[in-house]
Amino acid sequence: MTLLNVEDLKVTYATDDEPVHAVNDVSFSIDEGVNYGLAGESGSGKSTVAEALLGLLPNNGAVESGTIEFNGTDLTSLSEAERRDILWEDIAYIPQSAMDSLDPVMTTGDQIAQAIHTHRNVTETKAYDRVRELFVIVGLDPDRIDDYPHEFSGGMRQRVTIAMALALEPDLIIADEPTTGLDVIVQDKIIDKILEIQERMDSSLLLITHEIGVIAETCDELSILYGGKVMEQGSVDNVLVNPTNPYTMGLKNSFPEIDENEDPVAIPGSPPNLNREPTACVFEDRCPFATDECGESHPELVDLPNRNHRSACHRVKEAAQLRRDADEPETWDIPDDGNPESDRGEVILETGDLEKHYEQSQPLLSKFRGEDPDHVKAVDGVSLSVRRSEVLGVAGESGCGKSTLGETMALLEDPTGGEMTFDGEPYEYYRDGNLQEFRRKVQIIFQDPFDSLNPRQTVRKLVGEPLTIHDYRTDEKEQAIIETLEKVGLTPAEKILDNYPHELSGGQRQRVAVAKALVLDPDFLICDEPASMLDVSLKVNLLNLLRGLADTEDIGIVYISHDLASLTQVSDRLAIMYLGRIIEEGDVDRIANQPKHPYTSSLLSAAPEKDPTADRTRVLLEGEPPDPVDLPSGCTFAPRCPKAQESCREAEPAIGEAGDESHQAACYFPDGEEEPAVSDTSVIDETEFPGSANTDSVGD
Repeated sequence: MTLLNVEDLKVTYATDDEPVHAVNDVSFSIDEGVNYGLAGESGSGKSTVAEALLGLLPNNGAVESGTIEFNGTDLTSLSEAERRDILWEDIAYIPQSAMDSLDPVMTTGDQIAQAIHTHRNVTETKAYDRVRELFVIVGLDPDRIDDYPHEFSGGMRQRVTIAMALALEPDLIIADEPTTGLDVIVQDKIIDKILEIQERMDSSLLLITHEIGVIAETCDELSILYGGKVMEQGSVDNVLVNPTNPYTMGLKNSFPEIDENEDPVAIPGSPPNLNREPTACVFEDRCPFATDECGESHPELVDLPNRNHRSACHRVKEAAQLRRDADEPETWDIPDDGNPESDRGEVILETGDLEKHYEQSQPLLSKFRGEDPDHVKAVDGVSLSVRRSEVLGVAGESGCGKSTLGETMALLEDPTGGEMTFDGEPYEYYRDGNLQEFRRKVQIIFQDPFDSLNPRQTVRKLVGEPLTIHDYRTDEKEQAIIETLEKVGLTPAEKILDNYPHELSGGQRQRVAVAKALVLDPDFLICDEPASMLDVSLKVNLLNLLRGLADTEDIGIVYISHDLASLTQVSDRLAIMYLGRIIEEGDVDRIANQPKHPYTSSLLSAAPEKDPTADRTRVLLEGEPPDPVDLPSGCTFAPRCPKAQESCREAEPAIGEAGDESHQAACYFPDGEEEPAVSDTSVIDETEFPGSANTDSVGD
């Protein structure tokens, strides 16, 4: 039975100039018990469709035509009060940003109870009993219902929003990018929890995401959107295994995977201008297979011989040949350089037992007694080196100290211990009157361009400001700005020089942030999660840009991310971080293919597969990372480790060679070793994985 039916939906946004045609004749349906995915790049119309379904379009947004029927009721014809009765009761929503969607001045329990009281006439006791039950269902401690959102980690906050969405057992759950910005371990837990609960409740799911791998592992059917149009739709197996639309082919090829033999191929160009309703194929300008016919009309969705598979392409009958051609980088005008290894130059930055500890506030009585304050050991004895023309990837869960390490390397934070040398000089040299020299040579790209770019400055001002501050290339300032913008793919640069950040897409904003860092021709670049909010195609373009900069500009790069698939594509070496320490380090191929630390193995196992027929074993780590103020004795990973023995809890293992000098790990029981690394510890059974009840097969 059909639960949701969207037919010929059109949505526009009014602007000071021409209206933006964000969604153009989109149709799809979701049956009871079906998981449905909406995928596509930023600006494709995915979130607009969800907002139209929920009645959450902004004031300048309007449904121009089409119908949205839920259980036979047209949602577009309902009054605001009638729509409120359906929302949460029958249709629930899991938003993208849990921190923005939760009220910071209300406890998490009160917020869920409020949703229950709005729709059900129940007593306070019954409402809070339900809240505690929901906390248990989503894997949270029910004794924490009186905690505020800021007292939870990012993954926990997302689980609170899931609990709120499930409070009234809805028939349809709409999840809009529910794992964006979360590390792969937490992402795997969130997706697993949504599927587990949904199966228990027998509800349907509409999952909106740019992560093809997440859809491949969770959904039954999907629609691929581009330029507000449905390009391809049908069963996940049909669409992702044998795509028939060039856009789907390009999107799938852009998805990075942990596979040394397969590099992602980005789709060149930018999304279309939707100030006018499309008349030609919306993908024509970026499609390597476009013909004259594509410029004359947008193709209709046609049924293919495979059951439950439709595609909008004038050359759909040639799909098999197009797929073969689409696998080649040259098809997309991207030269295949054979992925040569760059020659690494001399060491440009080196740390030795680097520390950054944060002192915690104390009660007045503790101060009076002279007690030592507690410290958060965000960076706790990190020793690393980076060479010119080298990309060092730093990976780990949220809260492991990656960003603090980057900020300390950039001297945005003062080290509290250890050593750091840059370009042959200790960091004290730069702190002692030479900081501007350091700032010109070392640049940092932050995670969120919304926060790192001044909203009151134009692109010209944003990129040109560092030149003014450092009195660099001031006699050719305009030329330097244009050259740098075009180096990062913003061509022609003149078109956006007078734009403000809010007038740019997410990918354009991130490229402006990169240009701002590069305009000074730095010797060293620190990238802190620069692609975590970008869709897959823009992410690959950024990775290729950074890889090219390392190879051609002779600069050293530290790339910080929780996405190991991306890191394996851009990095020469990897350093895996856990609670302030490096627990594994080595050449990227060695770590990706032969991880020695159980934590690294867990990170690798959490990366989603883009092939829905692939069989991935999902290994869910038990619990959360320990309290960084009160770390356990011995190995800090021991409380969650599948191999932990008593000796692991007695002493912290030192990092040492794991096979050869190019690969090191801090573990008494390295993965793949038949004997323990310490003689007084018995060998464990490596076929067992504690918590195996949380280990399941993903895929067919």
